[in-house]
Amino acid sequence: MLNIPQIIANELSFNLHNVNNALELLNEGATIPFIARYRKEKTGSLDEIHLRDINDRFTYLTELEKRKETIIETIESQNKLTNELKVKIENCLDKNVLEDLYLPYKPKRRTKAIMAKEKGLEPLAIWIKTLNKPQVRTESLETEAQKYINQEKGVKTTEDALNGASDILAEEIADQAELRAYLRHYLFNNGVFTSKIKKDFPEGTTKFEMYRDYTNPVKSIASHNMLALLRGEAEKILTLDLDFDDSVVTNYLESTEIHSKSPVIRDFYKAMLKDSFNRLIKPSLIRDIRSDRKEWADLESIKTFESNLRQLLLSAPAGMKPTLAIDPGFRTGCKVAVLSETGQFLEYQAIFPHTGDFKRQEAGKIVENLIKKYKIQLIAIGNGTASRETDEFIIEILKKIDQKPIKVMVNESGASIYSASDVARSEFPDLDITVRGAISIGRRLQDPLAELVKIDPKSIGVGQYQHDVDQKLLKKKLDETVESCVNYVGVDLNTASKELLTFVSGITPAIANNIVAYRNEKGAFKNRKQLLKIAKLGPKAFELAAGFLRIRGGENPLDNTGVHPESYDLVNKIATSLNVSLTEITKVNDRLKSLNLKTFVTENIGLPTLKDVIKELEKPGRDPRAEFKYATFKEGVTEISDLKEGMILEGSITNVVNFGAFVDLGVHQDGLIHISQLSNQFVSDPNEIVKVGQVVKVKVLEVNEKLKRVSLSMKEVNQ
Repeated sequence: MLNIPQIIANELSFNLHNVNNALELLNEGATIPFIARYRKEKTGSLDEIHLRDINDRFTYLTELEKRKETIIETIESQNKLTNELKVKIENCLDKNVLEDLYLPYKPKRRTKAIMAKEKGLEPLAIWIKTLNKPQVRTESLETEAQKYINQEKGVKTTEDALNGASDILAEEIADQAELRAYLRHYLFNNGVFTSKIKKDFPEGTTKFEMYRDYTNPVKSIASHNMLALLRGEAEKILTLDLDFDDSVVTNYLESTEIHSKSPVIRDFYKAMLKDSFNRLIKPSLIRDIRSDRKEWADLESIKTFESNLRQLLLSAPAGMKPTLAIDPGFRTGCKVAVLSETGQFLEYQAIFPHTGDFKRQEAGKIVENLIKKYKIQLIAIGNGTASRETDEFIIEILKKIDQKPIKVMVNESGASIYSASDVARSEFPDLDITVRGAISIGRRLQDPLAELVKIDPKSIGVGQYQHDVDQKLLKKKLDETVESCVNYVGVDLNTASKELLTFVSGITPAIANNIVAYRNEKGAFKNRKQLLKIAKLGPKAFELAAGFLRIRGGENPLDNTGVHPESYDLVNKIATSLNVSLTEITKVNDRLKSLNLKTFVTENIGLPTLKDVIKELEKPGRDPRAEFKYATFKEGVTEISDLKEGMILEGSITNVVNFGAFVDLGVHQDGLIHISQLSNQFVSDPNEIVKVGQVVKVKVLEVNEKLKRVSLSMKEVNQ
């Protein structure tokens, strides 16, 4: 059996002791956010990314070990397991290599080789193999094959017999693990993906035009190109092939497998090797390489999705302030919802500012009254249909108001999904679906993270070929991202929804429900200790969750920090050493910075924890998210037809992909900054330059109204 922790430590260049401790903590049920934040002494301060790498590799190798056990048992049951083969299997670290080793012993369907053996032709194949040596004299293959003619078994001629023997030898060649590994490596490094659009699709009629006559090396193809090719093939629009130099493969097979100098034997082997490669090896290896590139492209695409989702979830909150939320519409009107500073729904109105002057004036009075009545500080306008027209309408209203609220265009992707969801129905059973959408838009502005966790991440619209990738892996990685973001920011125990609470370390959906029920019955939590009164929330769940839950204005000021309750005694000692009370300790930053932390180190508490505690005390209750900023769209530019080449506009990044970034300019169609237009310097990864939600200035390079494509540049602005 492999020493999995040692392998992981070697592969990832981590200390073995730290890897063992991380795996032990994970095995005990600790979450990755908890380990990364509160068990730094045990893991050498490994961060979440490192811990997930350890966990993923451990899972892969553990599954590999289970597969090895099955394979060894199967081969052993055939009485074919040699010590050499067993060692190779036991030391294998790659699933493809393992399956290559298993291939000769794997139960097969009725192949040509199996049928040939059933006809009694295996001895003939063995005899021919004995002739494939440098010093063996030439024999007549036909004379030997004559002995195997059997009308009852279907061997009617010497040609039938020799073909059967060739089938047996071809399968033996195809089952050689080392040969398959070499050829797979050759095809990967020298193969080229080629595609052509089918004749049924004239030029300019598909979204796959760049792949009409396309070639790209297998080893360097970009992930988005790979996924696009596979999608085009699946939609039966294009053909996808993997081309390579056949002569190189032929020369390799003949040089390694043909040893006889006899022209007869050499000719037989050449034909057999060609059949073995074309019929058995080539299709299998092409499937392997396509599968490998698909798996790699999936991972790259999912990484992009994770990065975008993280940036979106960690978007700066505008703050919990009285908010007017508007879901725009033309004929059906605009749905207007009023939210309190805690996100509570207060009032709803439908207005019709785009259906005539009288209705517009009436709508204006309603909005103006709502702003004054509720002392509105934020106005959230959904960026869907009629958004810019509604934006201009609100600008007219704000001209009449002295204390003007901040007006922001909010990305409403997924709001309709939320509106029709069980979560929305549970929150607002008596409200119309459109009103729920307006509420969601407003809450997204107040606190994006708290609201977006209620929506399936795949519905938020920041992915790349998200429907084409491994859906199970996508869900796992996105859930990990949401969990990471929620615990990074921390959660207000007294206002968090059950959906938000579910992503807190150690909190299950059942516990989240129980927390909300307790809160509804008993009122706001006054201290973290009360969590232990929650049904199903035992000491272990408390340990994992408490540090990520905040109580503002509670009995203990430390409950509003990221300091874990297990470190409260430590803080008391620090306060005593400074001769201040707990309530005063957060106000003596200079003295905290001058502390000799080494004097507080114990067996269980080291410098990493002490530094984290001091950091929390210096800025208690601090939101780690960035300062709130928003884009101001250009007045008069509301449709794609309003865009002109050369315009300099402000917009916000809505999606970052491998080939660039999409920007909302307020014209109902995102523009694309190609990767080559992001910077005057070479850019290998767009995420190095831009993030989802970032406000940017761009220059319009090209507008294609027919295809609804807008090309933008950042480097033209930043020269």
